[in-house]
Amino acid sequence: MLVATWNINSVRARRGRLLSWLERHQPDVLALQELKVVDEEFPVDEVRELGYHATVHGQKTYNGVALLSRSEPSDPVIGMGDEVPDDHARIVGATIEGAHFLSCYFPNGANLESDKYPYKLRWMERLRGYLDRRFSPDQPVVLMGDFNVAPFADDVSLPDQLEGTVLANDDVRGRLAAIREFGLQDVVRPFHPEGGVYTWWDYRGRGFERNHGLRIDHVYATPCMASGCVGAMVDREERHGSTDDGEGPSDHAPLLVEFASSGHSR
Repeated sequence: MLVATWNINSVRARRGRLLSWLERHQPDVLALQELKVVDEEFPVDEVRELGYHATVHGQKTYNGVALLSRSEPSDPVIGMGDEVPDDHARIVGATIEGAHFLSCYFPNGANLESDKYPYKLRWMERLRGYLDRRFSPDQPVVLMGDFNVAPFADDVSLPDQLEGTVLANDDVRGRLAAIREFGLQDVVRPFHPEGGVYTWWDYRGRGFERNHGLRIDHVYATPCMASGCVGAMVDREERHGSTDDGEGPSDHAPLLVEFASSGHSR
């Protein structure tokens, strides 16, 4: 089973890239973040023509998440379902081929002085509570998306500039560790143990060309899923260049992970 996560940074601006990417890679499950469109503006019909079901939680201008799957999903879940007022479209889930998949767009946090930073910390705590309420670590669960956290120092290319920011500090790393302690494993890290593999590069200052990036997009899985993971890679080619119709790349690259245990090994 090939699964992928991709912060597309506006499905409207990169609709052609999305459809082309799906045709090339044909993942079984694709988690998308930062759709920046309402549900009605997501290209459901076009992805259906390529063989995909779409579970969408959109939002105008900001945020927005989706799950695309070749198999028909069941038990779709929108948001965390807690009592905290929150109109941000940041989490969508569904059961696909017997496993529970979640596409998540963690808050960025802006900067340490912003009121968006405490929101980020609280949101991550809420996510841990959501996992505790809804799932058990012995179930097949895959949590993936743009986590907006670089877990380790070697996930940061320019530590003198980026360590200590909202993406790389002890507080956010501690919240992420608490999420992992639910019973999740980072299934990408074992294939790149020395670090230096990034999923996001700033548009400014030729960040991609100079490989000044961060690993902030992740795929986490419970042990019964993680044990079947046989590979993980970042699709750097998608981050480079432009398509014939002029659509530029997202500032994130797709992250692909293959699970052999589902019977859909490629």
